[in-house]
Amino acid sequence: MRDNRLKELFGAGEVVVNAWVSADSPYLAETLSHAGFDSVTVDLQHGMFGLDGAVRLIQAVSAGPAVPLARTPSLDAAVIGKLLDAGAYGIICPAVDDPGQAARFVAMCRYPPAGVRSYGPARANIAQVPGYVARADEQVLTWAMIESRPALDAVDAIAATPGLDGVYVGPNDLALALGAEPGLPVPPPEVDAALARIAEAAHAAGVIAGAFASGPAGARRLAERGYDFVTPGNDMALLRRAAAEGIAAVRGTAVTAAPSGGY
Repeated sequence: MRDNRLKELFGAGEVVVNAWVSADSPYLAETLSHAGFDSVTVDLQHGMFGLDGAVRLIQAVSAGPAVPLARTPSLDAAVIGKLLDAGAYGIICPAVDDPGQAARFVAMCRYPPAGVRSYGPARANIAQVPGYVARADEQVLTWAMIESRPALDAVDAIAATPGLDGVYVGPNDLALALGAEPGLPVPPPEVDAALARIAEAAHAAGVIAGAFASGPAGARRLAERGYDFVTPGNDMALLRRAAAEGIAAVRGTAVTAAPSGGY
């Protein structure tokens, strides 16, 4: 098991820029890994693939320099274990609404006695590294998603969960939970205030503040506001934006692509 380069970047105070894969294309995942992103997240919640596809995508990301991460579809020990066994170096877990769920999530990512992860590292231990169990517990990162009213209300306690490495905002689900419009290029005031509160809670607890953004400009705004881990759009949004910009450049017209939104 290689060193998780993200730990070094976060420790140095760098902003980590993350790509997001929702298409079942190892070719695309490998391309993103070579595009300059620090990490690439394979999305098993909204991505158009199952576990078999996720394994192929994690392998493809691993062929490049980016760190492979995965979003589990739910708080499910079996799925989380498979993603880690496949070689994910970090897990983003959706719908974590309270510190109890956050603690269970962390336990699912750690071997006993620290947690409840079952041993069977498949390709994650392909290099047969001595002391894999301790090394995996040390290298694997964990993010709990804050995307509901209960999660926002409990964000201080969630962020302070022992062993949790960070929180990650799903801005569109959070907007819906707060009665605001999702998918806007600039967050509405109530979501903007929530983003500030979440970052403050994360840093007070000494953990990573991460979020999905509406695009590169939105990711930059998040970084300027103290977010450590930003995703400027998923694969399809990046492709759509690049295509629209290319067409506009050829035609000498304005870019007409819709903003990418965020999860």
